[in-house]
Amino acid sequence: MTERTGVIHDIGYRGYDGQREADLTLARTLFVTGMRHAYGLGRSGRSKVLPFLLLGLNVLPALIIVGVVTIVELDELPLSYTAYTSQLQMVVSLFAAAQAPVLFSRDLRHRSIVLYLARPLSPALFALTRWASLATAVLVFTLLPTLVLYAGALLAGLDAGQETPLLLKSLALQVLLACLLAGLTGLIASWALRRGFAVVASIIVLIVVVGIVLIFQAISQEEGISAVGEVAGLFSPWTLHNGLAEAWDSGGRSIVSLSATWVVVYVATALAVSGACVLLLVRRFTKVGAR
Repeated sequence: MTERTGVIHDIGYRGYDGQREADLTLARTLFVTGMRHAYGLGRSGRSKVLPFLLLGLNVLPALIIVGVVTIVELDELPLSYTAYTSQLQMVVSLFAAAQAPVLFSRDLRHRSIVLYLARPLSPALFALTRWASLATAVLVFTLLPTLVLYAGALLAGLDAGQETPLLLKSLALQVLLACLLAGLTGLIASWALRRGFAVVASIIVLIVVVGIVLIFQAISQEEGISAVGEVAGLFSPWTLHNGLAEAWDSGGRSIVSLSATWVVVYVATALAVSGACVLLLVRRFTKVGAR
């Protein structure tokens, strides 16, 4: 294979000796653009419908809960911050599954990715930036209703000293969850170039698999073989999230209660899966950029 020596802006017609933007500036611009595209901003009106519809469905229950807490003057939230994210897992999964192809499929399908990678920006930095855009978009999606709940709790007079630690635990879990969802859906979208295929495959991984895992966990608890349920929980981002949420006493709910050893295993698995997805994304874009 012949090594590429030129870049897209050096095509031989007219020279340019001025200052060029650094890689980090290119990556920052690409990150912001990716974030905007994940919510349809800067694109057609039709592109905004789905992400904002899902965002509305994700935030609306939080607003209702805040209204109930304020009017009835409850002394605690009926749903913890972590449990709220778990209860809305289908909406969060649909958002990640639907928006990952926007960032990962279109450029590859239309072969415009070659133009991106002909710039000084490396394939690895491109892939990392796209993954960071999607992970941040998912984090914003889960964090917004959580902040609504927190603000409502404080306005209703609930104890800030009790609510703030729960919020921080929920935030840590949401960061881990966003990295997992962005990695899995981004990797799927980078290979299934058709948006429909990518969305269906992501839904199977995020929604169908968690149902199967929950069945295994319920049966294992019923039969008194909790180790099977703990192992099964490693195969879904949501059971990883829920298991750690209960283990960290953040108000989460899980069928299986984790021992201290399994908490370490769950954290290590979440980090390993996220890292593996990012490495495979880098490998995918490096391979495409070398063509």
